[in-house]
Amino acid sequence: MTEQRIVIAIDGPSGSGKSSTSRGVAQRLGLDYLDTGAMYRAATWLVVNRGVDPTDQDAVVALLGAHPVEVTTDPAGPAFHIGGTDVTTAIREPAISAQVSSVASIQGVRDLLVAAQREIIAAAPAGIVAEGRDITTVVAPDADLRLLLVADPQARVARRQAELGEKVDANQVNDQVLRRDRDDAKVTQFTDAAEGVEVVDSTFLDLDQVIDLICAKVSGDN
Repeated sequence: MTEQRIVIAIDGPSGSGKSSTSRGVAQRLGLDYLDTGAMYRAATWLVVNRGVDPTDQDAVVALLGAHPVEVTTDPAGPAFHIGGTDVTTAIREPAISAQVSSVASIQGVRDLLVAAQREIIAAAPAGIVAEGRDITTVVAPDADLRLLLVADPQARVARRQAELGEKVDANQVNDQVLRRDRDDAKVTQFTDAAEGVEVVDSTFLDLDQVIDLICAKVSGDN
């Protein structure tokens, strides 16, 4: 457990292990957990569910403004709701993955969600581990610990394939991981560490080793 409030921000490319690592660190340190990428997925689910054209930026922003994403920050059971509907599982469907970069690239969407993310971070009583695009530079540039979690492309694709199992083939996994990185890189910076952001390379580390490393940084042992 930490003795004082702490904010940890973790960014990195798809498949680098941000979510699993962040949840593990949050659970070990007794902190809240925020998956900012899932908020963009929830916004995309809303757009798809309501049949709104994702290229109609004004309509998308108006829809999200009227139906904000509600977040549960318990690392043991993070959840996302919109208008009372639990979308935690639905936002992981391939149809959402295919559209999320388009919705996330809309500046008005980013403005709404960044504001919401900052409120969630500020409200976490003991502190929070927040992960996702822009988190170390835009959303929480003043976080106590800012990390860029990276891994080589082959490792990232293999991890996502293992996560999804037999539900998708290798080509779909490559699209989800590498194509999404290319799309997201147009509006966010997550391939290089900004000033003050430490790089953690997880290519040859398992999950527990990465969590150990980050917790050691928090305690000052590394």
